[in-house]
Amino acid sequence: MTPDDPVERPGIVDAHHHLWVRARHPQPWIDPRTMAAIDADFTPVDLAPVARAAGVTQTVVVQSVAARTETPELLGIAADDPLIAGVVGWVDLTADDVADRLDRLRAGRGGQRLVGIRHLVQSEPDPTYLDRPDVRRGIAAVGAADLAFDLLVRAHQLPAATRLVRDLPQTRFVLDHLGKPALGHADLGAWSRDLRALAAEPNTVAKLSGLVTEVDATSWTTADLRPAVEHALDVFGPDRLMFGSDWPVCLLASSYLRWVEALADLLGPLRDDERAAIWRQTARRAYRLPAS
Repeated sequence: MTPDDPVERPGIVDAHHHLWVRARHPQPWIDPRTMAAIDADFTPVDLAPVARAAGVTQTVVVQSVAARTETPELLGIAADDPLIAGVVGWVDLTADDVADRLDRLRAGRGGQRLVGIRHLVQSEPDPTYLDRPDVRRGIAAVGAADLAFDLLVRAHQLPAATRLVRDLPQTRFVLDHLGKPALGHADLGAWSRDLRALAAEPNTVAKLSGLVTEVDATSWTTADLRPAVEHALDVFGPDRLMFGSDWPVCLLASSYLRWVEALADLLGPLRDDERAAIWRQTARRAYRLPAS
């Protein structure tokens, strides 16, 4: 074990993972033929050993389906689990009473663990979804409640995300998975340009997460991930980046620990304080997490 191995560093925050029991919250996006590795239930009992083996002492669990019942359940799980410090939940952004819905979530069991809201924008067929007044009204209500809004977008949606972020400067935005660059393809020019434009907005941070599922699942190496990580470091800087495992989705291409070790290798040239920002400090600041 090397001095730079993250297992040796205390207090890693995993800012992005999921939990689901399909009998309660079906995951229709999981193809049992091509996604057999995650065609199962994943609970805190499954998470704890792999997270702690990687040096993780706090996590943020993120919604996975657009269902009103999932977020209260995740908050209740977080209330009982000291490992889970925060929940990024879901509300219908187009509802007239978004602020009231957030208040009800916070008033419920585990409500103090609500740190953000996410919508599955990547699955929206409407290319103008993030420009719609009703959607923006809902996201503004999230910001007014002092919650972060997680941006789950694909690379071609980054310009729309940038317009949104620019027009709502009082809202904190967290970009998931670096906007899903098509790693392994020769031309990352459009993604690189659009990520730089988003990063120019000071109310954004981004997650180093979800990258191993954007490369060849059977043959990827750390070198395949380097272009995305290095570009993110260039445009956001370490103080605006955070680590996320994307477990259990990462299991399609990598174990939890392998992804942590790959990222540790990619961050090796950074200073200790820069690595500390990515492993824990940015997530605690963006999501208002307590120190572990």
